[in-house]
Amino acid sequence: MKIARFVFFTRAAAAMVLLVGAAQAAEKTKWIDYKQGDSALSGYLVYDDAVTGRRPGILMIYDRAGFSEATLADARMIAGLGYVVFAEDIYGKGLAPKTVPEMMEQTEIYEKDLPLMRARALAGLDVLKAQPMVDPAKVATIGYCFGGVVGIELVETGAPLLGFISVHGAYHNWLTAEGAKNIKSRVLILHGAEDKAAPIDTLTTFVSQLRAANVNFELNLYSGAGHGFTRPQNPSEVRADEEYKVAMARFLKDVLAN
Repeated sequence: MKIARFVFFTRAAAAMVLLVGAAQAAEKTKWIDYKQGDSALSGYLVYDDAVTGRRPGILMIYDRAGFSEATLADARMIAGLGYVVFAEDIYGKGLAPKTVPEMMEQTEIYEKDLPLMRARALAGLDVLKAQPMVDPAKVATIGYCFGGVVGIELVETGAPLLGFISVHGAYHNWLTAEGAKNIKSRVLILHGAEDKAAPIDTLTTFVSQLRAANVNFELNLYSGAGHGFTRPQNPSEVRADEEYKVAMARFLKDVLAN
């Protein structure tokens, strides 16, 4: 009887420890100012400050809307998987396009100046790796829409990333054979089959370049889903939005666990 009571109280105490630990888990968010050259930038950092020690980091690259509420929510969602997430700034501190023409004006600046696009992407990566809670040897990146374009340019530099995820990204066929050979990370492409902004033929060309360079990649193609399926507009996109999150979580766990 005494042994049974001891086991009961031991288990109860352990359960209380777990509950207290869960209660103490706290999402920490903050803006970090930094620079690329003379340009002032400001990125969004999210992590659980109840966790001790270094952990994997995720460099997130926003879509053409920049730091929208949806972007911040996605950063928090990914951080909830157990990672330190830094949503880097490409446009510049305080620049927040509100309309589609304004968004296109911003993205065109970088699409016409790929060295600048790469420099902005690398600047954010440096900030993430410098965070004391991040294991700089375990870093991956995820780009949404325009962020997928930036992500391709980033991995083409040979940046030491373990993984790159492109979520309804665009494929402008800028990748060269030599550039593809520089890619060190595994690649996951999550794409809508009915994406009019990035048709399948452009995606096929990109995949052929990855194959030629022997890049380790995966492709998930979602039927009935168009561009921006993470903001679903129909049942097929609701399914795609749910399935991309599962694929993303599995991929990140796989590439960052070892």
